[in-house]
Amino acid sequence: MQTTSRVLSHGRSELSKVIVGQEELINQCLLTILCGGHSLLEGVPGIAKTLVVKCFARLFDLEFRRVQCTSDLMPADIIGSNVLNLATSTFSVHRGPLFTDMLLADEINRMPPRTQAALLEAMEERQITIDGVPHPLSQFFTVFATQNPVEFEGTYPLPEAQLDRFLLKIKVGYPEAGDEISILENVHNGFDSRKLDASGITPLNTAELQEAREEVRSTKVEPALFRYIVELVRRTRDWPALSLGASPRAAISLMMVAKAAAALEERDYLIPDDVKTAALPVLRHRVMMKPEAELEGLTSDQVLTEIMATVEVPK
Repeated sequence: MQTTSRVLSHGRSELSKVIVGQEELINQCLLTILCGGHSLLEGVPGIAKTLVVKCFARLFDLEFRRVQCTSDLMPADIIGSNVLNLATSTFSVHRGPLFTDMLLADEINRMPPRTQAALLEAMEERQITIDGVPHPLSQFFTVFATQNPVEFEGTYPLPEAQLDRFLLKIKVGYPEAGDEISILENVHNGFDSRKLDASGITPLNTAELQEAREEVRSTKVEPALFRYIVELVRRTRDWPALSLGASPRAAISLMMVAKAAAALEERDYLIPDDVKTAALPVLRHRVMMKPEAELEGLTSDQVLTEIMATVEVPK
């Protein structure tokens, strides 16, 4: 875990030059990148969601593109299209913003269903099809999508198939009072989030990121922990408060994120606490609450916490 430890240590040190607080958000974004997955960030505007993603792209020396999702956004607007060159009478591919390493899809639930479907192929297959011709994407292609949990007018809720492709759903809250004071002090002293070039973030080599991913994949997992993960996921399928449980893909995601969580603690082996750490962000968007449970005020996080309490923890 030497490379992973070096990547994490350097990353946290460099991000602290720009981001104040938000440790849970930073850790869960690190988990996403180490696992090679995608994440859905849910939080009100103005709490540094976009800034964190831009900083991660700069930290890992990855190309960054941003798409502002609107109700009239068409698939060709994000994937690109074939364009006729009148001078040569030939077609050439005009590449859309999905041809990048790290994509921020801002307010993804404002994207219409056809465009969501185009994004789904890129997320799952890491390729884009234009006029029947597949175009491979970068091995580091990562989608961070944001959505506002308060405003739902004019939105298109993400279908379960698309939600299942997000490795994590990260709930982003307000910063602590002390952190917010530090933010004001930084801005007063000249910090400008629009001028990240002046932040002094030292990028890592992408080869180090790839090596760290390999180390995370090689984390040791005891057979008892495979059974523990499967039992947690299977309990969601017949739990009284849930109308839809987690899929086998959710079990795979839970194992992957738990292994990355072990890496955050500088361990090369999995323990039950790693699974518990990963459970809520991995499963909260993959289960569906029954209407009567929602009327009682229950949330998916509360139900999942109840389920974890009923599953025997391996010794």
